[in-house]
Amino acid sequence: MGNLILVLGVVLWSGAHLFKRLAPARRAAMGEAGKGAVAVGILAGIVAMVIGYRAADPVWLFFEPRFLTHINNLLVLLGFYLFAVSGLQTGLARRIRHPQLSGVKAWALAHLLVVGTIQGVILFGGLLAWAVVSVILINRAQRSWTPPPPAPLWKEGAAVVVALVATAVVGWIHAWLGPWPFG
Repeated sequence: MGNLILVLGVVLWSGAHLFKRLAPARRAAMGEAGKGAVAVGILAGIVAMVIGYRAADPVWLFFEPRFLTHINNLLVLLGFYLFAVSGLQTGLARRIRHPQLSGVKAWALAHLLVVGTIQGVILFGGLLAWAVVSVILINRAQRSWTPPPPAPLWKEGAAVVVALVATAVVGWIHAWLGPWPFG
């Protein structure tokens, strides 16, 4: 039952996020109220993913080699860095059109390397697929892209600091809730 709830969570998350891209007229017709409906869908997806992941009995596909933990940590750090790049609009944001979605892809790939269960494939593979589909749909809908204006160099350093702090905090929370993430 846990796997079914997990799949439902990934579908709710993806559907709520993709609603604007897949049914733009319907979403526009909902106006401001549509934001609430989308937010409820996203929140319901998160809740279902957490409940489903925790409820599912793990079905192991592989046991990761220890060195993959370090690659995982580097990819997670990269994911947080790309989120910071987006928020701070650094110089790298001028070269990467979708830094947040790229960050999600790095994070999801990292977890696919070290979580060798069916549940890991459903959750992290599903979120990776959502991020890839999102980029494709956004690029099709908005072919042209105007990069943000040039940014001062200090923003790049700030993005690195934000990524390091976020990785440490999330790693600590991760260890508190589940497995120790730092090998």
